[in-house]
Amino acid sequence: MVFSCASKKEILYLQDIEQFSNKDIIYSNAVIQPNDVLSITVGALIPESAIPYNKVNNNSGGASVELMQLQGYLVSENLTINFPVLGRLSVANKTTQEFADYLKKSLEEGGHIKNPDIDVRLINAKVTVLGQVNQPGTFNFTEQNITLLQAIGYAGDLTINGKRDDIILMREEKGVRQITHIDLTSADWLNGPYNFIKPNDVIVVNPNNPKVKSAGFVGNVGTLISVVSILFSTIVLITR
Repeated sequence: MVFSCASKKEILYLQDIEQFSNKDIIYSNAVIQPNDVLSITVGALIPESAIPYNKVNNNSGGASVELMQLQGYLVSENLTINFPVLGRLSVANKTTQEFADYLKKSLEEGGHIKNPDIDVRLINAKVTVLGQVNQPGTFNFTEQNITLLQAIGYAGDLTINGKRDDIILMREEKGVRQITHIDLTSADWLNGPYNFIKPNDVIVVNPNNPKVKSAGFVGNVGTLISVVSILFSTIVLITR
């Protein structure tokens, strides 16, 4: 039999975390992309004045993600949305916060609403986690920022066989695919651009070396047993 065991050093996350504590967190807001769905809420000191600029919400209780998406603004292929009263607005090269600032300025300068309060959120963001995790799959999130560790948490954490020192993160930005390798046993990536997940990121957790070797061993043993069984059956038939 083959027994595989992982050392403490191979399993523990963020082993040098103390070196990176008390550092400023650098938040990362993704640029709005085609087919994104935006939730846009306009508030004002006089609530009635903001009514024409808000979509009607027919749900009296808590809105599900699916309902929010139906009531949201779909970003077209040419990066525009159709906004009440103002018509077609461009979201090109803007984050949700930048578009909120742009919309606030447009409403003020156009004499529509005085000092409006604008909230813009991406409501169809998702991340996919595959490989050696307890619950692989694609997960929706509505938070403005979630971390890599939170995304792995959605998938139920890595199994004991997950390769913690070589997590693969696939990300597409402006039509370019980026492949990044991240060592979860270290904390040096926490202050970099991959601490926060962006919509449509894919995380792949490959098996560690003992798992790969044991899988190969089991496969070879299975093949050997099959061959021996066939040979034994053949010999029995011949000698009868």
